[in-house]
Amino acid sequence: MAELHDIRHRFPGLDDGWARFDGPAGTQVLDAAIEAMADWQRSGNNANAHGAFPASHACDALEERTTATMRRLLGADSGGIVFGPSTTANLMALTRAVARTIGPGDEVVCTTLDHDSNVTPWRLATEDSGATVRMAEFDGATGRLDAGAVVDLIGPATRWVAVTGASNVIGTMPDLPVIADAAHAFGARVVVDGVHRTPHVAVDVGALGCDVFTTSSYKWYGPHAGVMWMADDLVDDLPAYKVRPSPETGGARWQYGTASYEALAGIDAAARFLLDTGMDAIEAHGRDLLRLLLTGLQGLAGVRVMASTGPDDVADRAPTLQFLVEGHTPQEIAGHLASARVAVWNGHNYAVDAMAPMGLDPEAGAVRAGVSVYTTENDADRLLEAVASL
Repeated sequence: MAELHDIRHRFPGLDDGWARFDGPAGTQVLDAAIEAMADWQRSGNNANAHGAFPASHACDALEERTTATMRRLLGADSGGIVFGPSTTANLMALTRAVARTIGPGDEVVCTTLDHDSNVTPWRLATEDSGATVRMAEFDGATGRLDAGAVVDLIGPATRWVAVTGASNVIGTMPDLPVIADAAHAFGARVVVDGVHRTPHVAVDVGALGCDVFTTSSYKWYGPHAGVMWMADDLVDDLPAYKVRPSPETGGARWQYGTASYEALAGIDAAARFLLDTGMDAIEAHGRDLLRLLLTGLQGLAGVRVMASTGPDDVADRAPTLQFLVEGHTPQEIAGHLASARVAVWNGHNYAVDAMAPMGLDPEAGAVRAGVSVYTTENDADRLLEAVASL
């Protein structure tokens, strides 16, 4: 089994002894990110951008440094980096601008595999503009979104395609380059919700073929914040809603007010941690633990693992799964695991449209468990023992 050595001690929040499988909603924070944020707050550099004095220069330098680090993490040679409070907020800002450029007869393609942050903002934009949303369906039995299901909906009327990089409830990863090529053939642009992809596999926005890529640093050991990469022409040319003094070009024209500089310091530290640890090692660690969990859960009587064909169904999948235990509601299961100091989530986890294809109640959903860099084989054994004790 692939192992990440000398990792757990980097996360002070793990000292409470819980086995944490709640990372898909928000991970524990890295020591270096905590220290970077605290050091910034103590530094005397709290100010604002583009001033004539040293503290302001430090703010400018921090934003430039964090922008460069995020480009490295996302494999972006160019493009704008937007820092905001969350991915949902960033996508709301993007789609509000897009609504000014589309109208009746235009179409946006979304998918039922996505988190609602990459669905409802597009629905609202099309309602405001008179355009139409078309929904691509994934296979609820396998959890896979066949690229053809998206490509078949793309045509001359398509202006934007919004697709997940990895499902936040079952981890499956669509074939994004195929989707992007089909969209670009009709002149459409592609937005990838990369929130659940970024913590688990290397990202290269050029290879993926997307025009916008979103991620959230609190899903990869940093502070609560959202980061959005945009292609050069989009970041500069889309009609962003902004106040008059905001820049006319670059990522800052999309940011509502002063950046959270302490958050930028934490984002920079967390992104550097991923780069230094190595995404190949992180991916292998997650894949091995996912296989262990799938094997264990699928071997328990009365346990149903959603959208998985077997223990080896780990390719092109973030280390995240959903399951049910016969005779117990998802809330009861999560509560039982919590009594054993095992943290999981229950419900739809904002993947609203993904529940019905898997035969789940739209509100109750199922139980979700996700692997993070600090998850161990011992943690997996604790989860399996707690489920078995039901």
